[in-house]
Amino acid sequence: MSRLVADASALVSLGIVADNEPDPLSLCLTQYEVVVPTAVMEELTEIASYDDIHGRGATAVLDQSQILETRSVDLDAEFPLDDGENAAVTLANDIDATLLLCDEFNQLGLIHASLANTRLVTTPTLLSVLVRTDQLSVADARLFLDAISDARSWAANSYVQRARSLLEGP
Repeated sequence: MSRLVADASALVSLGIVADNEPDPLSLCLTQYEVVVPTAVMEELTEIASYDDIHGRGATAVLDQSQILETRSVDLDAEFPLDDGENAAVTLANDIDATLLLCDEFNQLGLIHASLANTRLVTTPTLLSVLVRTDQLSVADARLFLDAISDARSWAANSYVQRARSLLEGP
């Protein structure tokens, strides 16, 4: 089973649609060995304290926390992103993870350049992988991407628009 390190942003995105069937959060947790830094768990706990869609998404992830492997890492004081992304990049490199799941769209270039042997994926990319591996239908992936996009204010994001166009096909 491939190791996937996840950041809070992407886990919250998956958690937003976790009450659906099929559940993309559960699919991710069964398809990958998901490892998260302690800093990400702390971020999820903080986000879960809010009474909004993001809080509910974080709560859905925390409800599945027994499936997640949590590890502590030493943060890179020079890394110019928040502690969660810093810890996720560091952990991905430390354990030579196959994938880093992160939705920090404004800093994808920096995150990608900071990874040694790990492939950077975002939630829209993960949804397309679940479609290609017959875990999700194209219709479900589109619905989930639309719901996540609405909740995360991704409507104008060109990366997400491109992912959506790939799911729409010919």
